[in-house]
Amino acid sequence: MKNYKELLHHIKAFVFDYDGTLTDGKVILLDEGEPLRTANVRDGYAIRLAIKKGYHVAIISGGRSQSMINRFRMLNVRHVFLGVEHKLDTLKTYMETNDLKPDNVLFLGDDIPDYHAMKYCGLAACPADAAEEIKSVSHYISHFKGGEGCARDVIEQVMKVQGKWMDGDAFTW
Repeated sequence: MKNYKELLHHIKAFVFDYDGTLTDGKVILLDEGEPLRTANVRDGYAIRLAIKKGYHVAIISGGRSQSMINRFRMLNVRHVFLGVEHKLDTLKTYMETNDLKPDNVLFLGDDIPDYHAMKYCGLAACPADAAEEIKSVSHYISHFKGGEGCARDVIEQVMKVQGKWMDGDAFTW
């Protein structure tokens, strides 16, 4: 197997699961049934920067709530697939629509529903607290836990290898 750093050069798209990667996986249920999640601002900054630099960014999640839609809208993520049961099917359609090959896609997942999509992508990554089955198919295991900067970690690594991180074109919210 190639060193994962070699795979970073080919990445054009980031695909993220939500709960357990962009959040810590904990959910507080409000009386109305709406789940309350926390998200990392640094992950959000890196996602917006990646979009600004021309990377494709998509979310494929089994979850669905208005707070998720609001978060993605704020981050300018246009490709959001919620309530997805079979992530690989959705991933393949997304890749075909955007003319992406598996080698161009980094998938960040943390649990069993992400397994097949991660195996399909050119670079599978996961947070430090991912399920063991997911760690076993990951090219890279972040030192950061889900919701604690693992998305920023993988985005930053790709952009640094490709010369797009801190190249004078950063932005503020």
